[in-house]
Amino acid sequence: MKATLPRGASILAFRALLRQYRFMAHSNRAARAIELARAAGFDLCGIAPAAEFPELAHLDEWLERGHAGEMKYLHDDRRRSLALAMPDVRSVIVCALNYNTAFPASTTDAARPEESATGPRGWISRYAWGDDYHDVLGEKLETVVSNLRSDFQEPFEARAYVDTGPVVERVAAKYAGLGWLAKNTCLINEEMGSWLFLGVILTTLDLTTPLDAAQTPAADLCGNCSLCIDACPTGALVEPYVLDARRCISYLTIELRSAIPAEFREPIGRHVFGCDICQDVCPWNRRAPATSLATFQPRERDGRSLFSPELEWLISMNEEEFRGIFRASPVKRTKWRGFVRNACVAIGNSGLRPGKPRYGEICARLSELAASGDAILAEHAQWALHRLGFSDASPKASESSSPRSPFAPETTPPNSQSE
Repeated sequence: MKATLPRGASILAFRALLRQYRFMAHSNRAARAIELARAAGFDLCGIAPAAEFPELAHLDEWLERGHAGEMKYLHDDRRRSLALAMPDVRSVIVCALNYNTAFPASTTDAARPEESATGPRGWISRYAWGDDYHDVLGEKLETVVSNLRSDFQEPFEARAYVDTGPVVERVAAKYAGLGWLAKNTCLINEEMGSWLFLGVILTTLDLTTPLDAAQTPAADLCGNCSLCIDACPTGALVEPYVLDARRCISYLTIELRSAIPAEFREPIGRHVFGCDICQDVCPWNRRAPATSLATFQPRERDGRSLFSPELEWLISMNEEEFRGIFRASPVKRTKWRGFVRNACVAIGNSGLRPGKPRYGEICARLSELAASGDAILAEHAQWALHRLGFSDASPKASESSSPRSPFAPETTPPNSQSE
């Protein structure tokens, strides 16, 4: 459509007309990019200008308070500005994929299958039941990039990231219109809740306008609710919208490589990989839709499921079995040693007592670990045996003398402050 100057119109009117046409052109380009993302299988997509997002200005303060623990990658200067992450970047395409399933929440009795014959059960975070989201989203993002190159003929650069680059995805998602940043630091979408994997494409394509940049992001609908803060067993949400990763169960069970600090072992409860509590209690997740994707359903092996798995099974895995069960799974990040360490803590919190099913077998396995040459596994197995009242346990190291380097490294809940 050709812009013409009406007779008698002022130069200001002409400029306004040009802005209107430019806005329409950008809107069409943005709409096409979003259409390509939806065609690739994403549930949500939005586009943000590559601006200096206000939230990133608070990153240094958060780091100075020590809330990142030993996650050194969060100190990367490029996380403070998209322009540092990618020179000449103009737009950020943010894509989201729902990973919620129809299985019960961790906070409900329904999430604890009958333990009469199998012994106590643990909890693996919902996002880690199936295939590794880095791979699933990464493949879809590359499809989007490939299709963008087919649709947009001008040369441009594009880089896709899924927790793999110096980009705070949830902040970009806010300005792409996908939701608000909640008190538990997760992104919440009014229709889909917070069970969302986020991926971004930084590109030199100009898909937004100054008008887009000035638009108000989605309203914060947390209101006076504090359920997530009140429910956190370790007090990781030190104030609304602020997470101290050093206290987060996801951090302690995934990022931490050394001994779990004694003060957090009991509050960790039955968690062996990650934590869903702050999302499970969130009212916005009560009606969150469940995905139909098989890739995020709980894996099964020999009749056993990763949904509320048997703890005896978990502590009995050797390294080879661990690698086989969790190949192409987010759980592999914690490695066999960290996973078994966590399972020992979960068993120590199970309340299992002499005479209960599998007590003897579980204590026998814990005794093997307590006698192993691995100091970390030995300490946590000894701690569990003591908690179970096993009289033959003779700890060789006290909790006060254990290594206390409490923190070391991605994924606390994906879509959260410490990712």
